[in-house]
Amino acid sequence: MNLLNYLVPFALALGLLILVHELGHYLVARWCGVKVLRFSIGFGKPLLVRRAGRDGTEWALAAFPLGGYVKMLDEREGPVAPVELDRAFNRQSVYRRFAIVAAGPIANFLLAIVLYWGLFVVGTDELRPRVTLSGTPAIAAAAGVRAGDLVTAVDDEPVRSWQELRWVLLRHALDSREVLLQVRTLEDVEAYRRLDLAGIPIDDGSQDLIARIGLEPWRPQIPPVVGRLVEGGAAEAAGLRVGDKVVAIDGVPLTAWSELVARVRGAAGRQLHVEVEREGRRLEFRFIPDESDDNGERIGRIGVGVAEPAPGGLSMFARVSYGPVDGMLKAVRQTWETSVLSLQMIGRMLTGEVSWKNLSGPVTIADYAGQTAQLGLGHYLKFVALISISLGVLNLLPIPVLDGGHLLYYTIEIIKGGPIPERVMEIGQQIGLVLLAMLMAFAFYNDINRLISG
Repeated sequence: MNLLNYLVPFALALGLLILVHELGHYLVARWCGVKVLRFSIGFGKPLLVRRAGRDGTEWALAAFPLGGYVKMLDEREGPVAPVELDRAFNRQSVYRRFAIVAAGPIANFLLAIVLYWGLFVVGTDELRPRVTLSGTPAIAAAAGVRAGDLVTAVDDEPVRSWQELRWVLLRHALDSREVLLQVRTLEDVEAYRRLDLAGIPIDDGSQDLIARIGLEPWRPQIPPVVGRLVEGGAAEAAGLRVGDKVVAIDGVPLTAWSELVARVRGAAGRQLHVEVEREGRRLEFRFIPDESDDNGERIGRIGVGVAEPAPGGLSMFARVSYGPVDGMLKAVRQTWETSVLSLQMIGRMLTGEVSWKNLSGPVTIADYAGQTAQLGLGHYLKFVALISISLGVLNLLPIPVLDGGHLLYYTIEIIKGGPIPERVMEIGQQIGLVLLAMLMAFAFYNDINRLISG
């Protein structure tokens, strides 16, 4: 069941991305009058095939699902009847061939824009960009950052969520320069902090960038007060009530809800001595937490929920939404900035500034698909949008066998006024296959290494 929690979201995301990509090729090919022989999701032997449409196009689902293709009528791949020569792909002008090939990656970018736009307009509950100093806060502390500062802008660019703050700081860290944080303190006073990002290493497998700056999300101190009881849980069975304040477990005093959770999680199947305050009286209870499985970890649960924060208190989360026009502009900008950042990171990998360990394969992608799906639909759709952009960028790389390689050929053809010799293209295809195989090998190696190292 745990495996299905990852495989199903991964399969749905992958299937959607491949379908959209190949539909881009298919629709523009049809618009240009090219005959499509087969539309396949997956490579290898077809498992399911259905013919449809005026041209009898084969719609196929193949055995190897990590990809797909649109097979068009082409004289280079087989004989073409004289009556259909004008519908062959190779007979089209270089500009039409360029449009057909480019349509796949463009479709992935459009899908990301649509997903982002829908999420921005509907709105999502996001962690506020309120910060505190982490365990190694040298850079943030030097900037004068204080616990509880709510970041509202970075270099005049508005920031409304923790994710946006991470994103903006990552972009500026690539430029290795100083940025100006506009913040609102816990005392509701507007202030400015100058954060020097020069020399911050972008590539650090052990820490997130924002942690290396010395920042982490601020969390209000939530008292260990029982807000609700799960029917049949260990706490209810022992006699705890809503409103009870847990003051100690096994003689260890508690001051925060997080401490209560940590003590209970680590006591699966072991009796706890719990002291609570109720209406000015001190009461004692003894009970054994229920055992539960959390992604393979054995943890304890007692069936209690945190009390709602007092009205007017500082919330960690906020609803972030935009109007239709602003949402579309932000969706386009997010897609563009993510694409540019992806290319920058690829460039830094080639120059050695960023480790190839950051390259991820299907195992890591499936892991993130499962994690985001468990967090909620909004997080999962953001993940799908991000992977769609990555797929679009990857396919535009000037590597033969990828769309970008073909676009490179067509660009050269436009410049020189004639097609590239077939022999040159064949050599390019062989080189492209080797490069693609090396990329896949690196990605799978990194996936396996992450699994082993945890």
